[in-house]
Amino acid sequence: MSTFTTIHVIISLIGIAAGLVVVYGFLAGLRLPSWNWTFLIFTILTSVTGFFFPFHGITPGIVVGVISLVVLAVAVLAWQKGWSKTYIVTATIAEFFNVLVLIVQSFEKIAPLHELAPKGTEPITNVAKVLALILFVVLAWVAIRRGRFVLR
Repeated sequence: MSTFTTIHVIISLIGIAAGLVVVYGFLAGLRLPSWNWTFLIFTILTSVTGFFFPFHGITPGIVVGVISLVVLAVAVLAWQKGWSKTYIVTATIAEFFNVLVLIVQSFEKIAPLHELAPKGTEPITNVAKVLALILFVVLAWVAIRRGRFVLR
């Protein structure tokens, strides 16, 4: 693994870990400004550094990166304007994208998972992605319904 790839992976894992804390904060009604900024900064860095890998045409990773940056721009605006529900939704979407890429990369790079899905298109990969989507939709919905997380 190249130094650049290692740095990109570390940035991504920090973003994912901070994002999980942020989502917990939504559920518990905790603002956690340092965790939120860490999540936003490292998730933006994850998307941006992803564009510095060799270009081989438009790939799903590039599409996710572009969409993620748009979602993150709205999340930053929502954080600054105090739009709690918008922030919950956009930050949760960004965290889902991080986890989605983690799932894809895990099936590609971690030997036991790769054995389960050598092509990356096997049903198990789709099950993992759909379960992640359901989990983050439910978490965002519960956080909004509880109404505990308030930015201002």
